[in-house]
Amino acid sequence: MSLELSLFDGGGGPVGMSAGWFVRVIESGNRKEYRERLILDTLTSPLTPEQIQKVEELTGALRPDQIMWLSGYLAGLAGGGGVAPDAGHAPDGPSLTILYGSQTGNGEKLAEQLHAKALERGYRATLKSMAEYKKNELKKEENLLLILSTHGEGDPPDAALELHEFIHSKRAPQLKGVNYSVLALGDTSYEFFCKTGKDFDEQLKKLGATPLYERKDCDVDYEEDAANWMDGALEAFAAVLEMAPAGAASTPMPPAAPPPKPKWTKSHPFMAPVLERINLNGRGSEKQTLHMELSLEGSGLTYQPGDSLGILPNNRPDLVFALIELLGEDPETSVQTPDGEQTLREALTRHYEITVLTRPVIQRYAALCEARELQALLAEGRNKDLMAWSDGRDLIDLLKAYPVSGLTGQALVDILRKLPPRLYSIASSLEAHPEEAHITVSVVRYTQHGRDRFGVCSNYLGDLDEDAEIPVYIHENRNFKLPSDPQAPLIMIGPGTGVAPFRAFIEEREAHGAGGPNWLFFGDQHFTTDFLYQTDLQRFHKDGVLTRLDVAFSRDQEHKVYVQHRMKERAQELFRWIDEGAFVYVCGDANRMAPDVHAALIEIIAEQGGKSPEDAGEVVKQMIKDKRYQRDTY
Repeated sequence: MSLELSLFDGGGGPVGMSAGWFVRVIESGNRKEYRERLILDTLTSPLTPEQIQKVEELTGALRPDQIMWLSGYLAGLAGGGGVAPDAGHAPDGPSLTILYGSQTGNGEKLAEQLHAKALERGYRATLKSMAEYKKNELKKEENLLLILSTHGEGDPPDAALELHEFIHSKRAPQLKGVNYSVLALGDTSYEFFCKTGKDFDEQLKKLGATPLYERKDCDVDYEEDAANWMDGALEAFAAVLEMAPAGAASTPMPPAAPPPKPKWTKSHPFMAPVLERINLNGRGSEKQTLHMELSLEGSGLTYQPGDSLGILPNNRPDLVFALIELLGEDPETSVQTPDGEQTLREALTRHYEITVLTRPVIQRYAALCEARELQALLAEGRNKDLMAWSDGRDLIDLLKAYPVSGLTGQALVDILRKLPPRLYSIASSLEAHPEEAHITVSVVRYTQHGRDRFGVCSNYLGDLDEDAEIPVYIHENRNFKLPSDPQAPLIMIGPGTGVAPFRAFIEEREAHGAGGPNWLFFGDQHFTTDFLYQTDLQRFHKDGVLTRLDVAFSRDQEHKVYVQHRMKERAQELFRWIDEGAFVYVCGDANRMAPDVHAALIEIIAEQGGKSPEDAGEVVKQMIKDKRYQRDTY
């Protein structure tokens, strides 16, 4: 443990304190977790030692924005009001509410950054997840900033479902006088790019709210656009927000030190050595699924079950050279990129996406050529036609179908988007495998439009040398986490590579001796060749840490059997577990599996609980709100 001490006097201390020490405490345990606390001086504080202990226990578990809210609450009590301000709303001036709906955590982190920027400007600002927001508060708002991701095929993230439904219902209030702006997160390779953000923007307008700053739609490389939107939106709201008055109701608490910035990030990844690579499929399988073990030794990287490993892949060398040959350029030709001057070969290998055609890329390319057919595909109302044409095609297909005379390497890279990292659910527990991260990778290969196609990252990993190192970082997912109660029952539904985080969940519970029962539904094509982690799962079951294991192998009989069918077969027992407080987790395919499992869950609750489908749906919504139903789908 190391201590960083700085003295502050009684005039600058929190309400109810005289002199004290502001102490930055760095505690390193098995998980190498870091936290910061305010330590109360037992000699000068009016609190009893027991009260001091309780305060330290509470503040040690809070984020900076939560501590800020708590300081306002305490100030309100000290002022005689007896009631906490609404999570930071001050009663004597305009305030700003920041709402976020996030599935994997990107939106939440951006919202926290926005909140910090608003406080720095002196705005009275509130930060809330849409999952915790009381929808009836909407009509009381004056100034709103919303950050929203789009999930699945244009669906709102779980946290935003209820509010999304509410603003589109007959109960939605008129919002005349409400100012707002929206930051939308999405992926241009999907048909319904940023749909949730667009939905909120359009509906708030219909309800009479005023868009004080234009909505920004962000692609997977969102950092710069998001930062520009934050600065622009906060500046736009300056005219309607009062600055926090000098000498506010309470003496301000010394600013909470920010959590340590991670050493290794997407822009500065750790080079992780490959320790092991095993094909989980048996001989004769139509699939290749890799179990990969990577060393994090010396990195200081830590993670929790439910988090993902971000990997920055390279494009296939043969694809890069075929593209350069098509251009007729020298691979060593220099091109200017946002990361500086590079060779054309290096830029196309490491920095630009060349295997996926997105609408913005096609639009920029269409501006370079005179192909009427391509222009027609981009016309309004033909998005489905464009998506159908681009499905399975890459940059080489585009250049061959609609050639541009004299196209240079520089002109080409200028229209491309950055090669985004790929996220893989971590399939291990740090408790079971210190300084390691395991991932489960389905190697993607198929033939379409007369050419062999290869998944970028899966083949990059599959083709690595045994002694290779790969660039990685940890992507925290706060919305897919084990319950704090070790006795809570878990129901885990993860067909195919969706089983990965549940291997981590089970290892973690085993390492901590958690007593709660665990039930896994797993599915794939064939028992003999596609039972991923069969040895591990059977050992967990034998040792009692995996209470129940139900499997569905779709191609081992005439009619296809999937995990949702097994759920319905076990409906009575499944409902009993849910009724007794089980947490339900789903991981895997977002397009077919997840909606089918969701529908099966509602059907089971309706039939076994004697409810209508509508009431059963409300039960599931409440489970989502209570974080008893969590999904990590892709």
